[in-house]
Amino acid sequence: MAEQPHIELEDVRKSFGPKHVLNGINLAVDRGHSLVVIGGSGTGKSVMLKCILGLLEPDSGSITIGGKSEVALKGAEPDQLMRRFGMLFQGAALFDSIPVWENVAFGLIQGQKMERTEARDIAFAKLGQVGLTAEVGELYPAELSGGMQKRVGLARAIAADPEIIFFDEPTTGLDPIMADVINDLIVSCVKQLGATTVSITHDMASARKIADDIAMIYKGEIIWQGAADTIDESDNDHVDQFIHGRADGPIQMDVLRP
Repeated sequence: MAEQPHIELEDVRKSFGPKHVLNGINLAVDRGHSLVVIGGSGTGKSVMLKCILGLLEPDSGSITIGGKSEVALKGAEPDQLMRRFGMLFQGAALFDSIPVWENVAFGLIQGQKMERTEARDIAFAKLGQVGLTAEVGELYPAELSGGMQKRVGLARAIAADPEIIFFDEPTTGLDPIMADVINDLIVSCVKQLGATTVSITHDMASARKIADDIAMIYKGEIIWQGAADTIDESDNDHVDQFIHGRADGPIQMDVLRP
């Protein structure tokens, strides 16, 4: 008997007034696998991620984590579920007013009420995992480069040893070399934890590097899903146009042409 998916979305729909953003998302992520969802801006990637995280409530459909419906969670259960998650935000989203180590330990101190000394030790250990020294832990985010801030964000995402990690455009704003460094760190950290991961990106180099499986979202629907090493043979015109970055094809951008 096949193992139940760790994360599963069935016919998930979400609209904002007359604008239909998710039009029946069906998606499954196996335990310990890395799924990357690709797609252009405005296709529904971020809304889908927010629905999985519980930040938005779908209009219809179901989302299950470990076989348990998010809708069925009561009392303290939603907070308990969130503690099983780690998140790397698109812009790192660090707090400027506290030092780097405290940023990494924020969820441990505020969410889990861990003693600051213990949380601090964990923070420095996690910073070491992403290649940052103890001296960096004492600095403030404004003193760091964009790449270092992203690594701090990754350290925070793995601080509580989560079973599920979400990556929102993990390489946006980075030069190609630093982007590859972040991709390598994501792969190594996730492998160490044995975590299930869901990433959203439009960066194909990142998708190919960190994914076991890739799915493409277009106009609020998953139009293709398969193993990462099969995407070049998808036989899907939308996927083919996107992964090769061609202006001409079935995906038409809303721009004025000369």
